[in-house]
Amino acid sequence: MTIVKHRPVFINNLFDEFFGNLPSQTEVNQFSTAVNIHETKDGFHLELNAPGRNKEDFKINLEKGLLTISYEKTEETEDKGYKTLRREFSTKSFRRTFDIDDNINIDGIQAKYENGLLNVFLPKKEEVKVQPKEINIL
Repeated sequence: MTIVKHRPVFINNLFDEFFGNLPSQTEVNQFSTAVNIHETKDGFHLELNAPGRNKEDFKINLEKGLLTISYEKTEETEDKGYKTLRREFSTKSFRRTFDIDDNINIDGIQAKYENGLLNVFLPKKEEVKVQPKEINIL
């Protein structure tokens, strides 16, 4: 499976050799959310660090081989009877896009948001196993 972050900044490490162009840590903090990618024999597991959000605000789309995971921040303008003097944390909107190759069973993709992590499972297709066959020599 090819998973590629569509941004021009590169990290030169072993992870990039397998998964392509990923953003630098600075870029992740400024424009996106951090993601972990794990591979098992059954598929790929994406974990997006997204605490303090509502699962209804996430969107996951697959179109033309691109998996896009996005979160749109809905602004609440509610008068709470107090004025905020300092705000150090926020839940900003983000979008992450990954190339998905033909080895992924797109009908089996699953997502779950729990304890601040959005987990996306990308199952591998069942491979056609070639049975050994003996050929008789005539």
